[in-house]
Amino acid sequence: MDINIQKYKAFLKVVELESFTRAAEKLFYSQSGISRMINDLEKEWSVTLFERSRTGVRLTSDGIKLLPFAKKVCEEYQKLQGEVDAINGLQSGIIRIGTFSSVATHWLPGILKAFQEDYPNIDFELLLGDYTEIEGWIAEGRVDCGFTRLPASFALETIFLENDEYLAVLPEGHALSEHDVIPLASLCQEPFILLEKGKNNEISEVFRVAGLIPRVKFTLWDDYAVMTMVEKNLGVGILPSLILRKIPYSIIIRKIDVSPSREIGLAFRSRKSASRAVQQFIEYLDYRHE
Repeated sequence: MDINIQKYKAFLKVVELESFTRAAEKLFYSQSGISRMINDLEKEWSVTLFERSRTGVRLTSDGIKLLPFAKKVCEEYQKLQGEVDAINGLQSGIIRIGTFSSVATHWLPGILKAFQEDYPNIDFELLLGDYTEIEGWIAEGRVDCGFTRLPASFALETIFLENDEYLAVLPEGHALSEHDVIPLASLCQEPFILLEKGKNNEISEVFRVAGLIPRVKFTLWDDYAVMTMVEKNLGVGILPSLILRKIPYSIIIRKIDVSPSREIGLAFRSRKSASRAVQQFIEYLDYRHE
């Protein structure tokens, strides 16, 4: 979508919700992304659109005057886009996506909800796997695109989406929970629950890069199983922060002194040869994480 229209949509959503944060969540942007778009509009139009305070934001008199025009532009653009999509076959279609559990749980629902507000007749098929499986599915055409850890296979095109930090997970009452930031070496002194499957060994890589060897007691490939076992005081572990949002487990989460992380991206065979629906989905994600 035209980036100026995205700015207008951000303007309207901030007005509706009276909050940059809530507008960012609704439109699946970062808060800084919404702030940047509003700042761009204010510079382009040489006006101040919002009065900002600790309790939220509200329109200035200039913002009130410009609001109906921004609404009209968005409405007319929506009509235009509908005609363009009809010509290009975007009135219906299916997008097949490979994904792993943390993205499927905490990202995709918001992404798909936002996308379907603009393209309600596009259907989705989701296939859950690990990085190796997902990249294999993309290469063989089983899925159109997939979320994976970067760098991906050199044969695939990718776009970067987000840097996801790894965090330590501990049982409640564990001695290490007294630290705000836990030394990686301290985790090696505890029974360790390792999240790993085949070539998906990034947690082991964290220790290898640091020249450390954890005392691995259990090895498994399920984020929630790791949390369950940590909750039962069977050991400590390391998990990506994305999977640790809104968890139902009684565990302690702490930062690690070496700040390990992974880069998450979307992979696909070729943007040019993808269907119109898939191209639009890739573009949709690209705008929201640039």
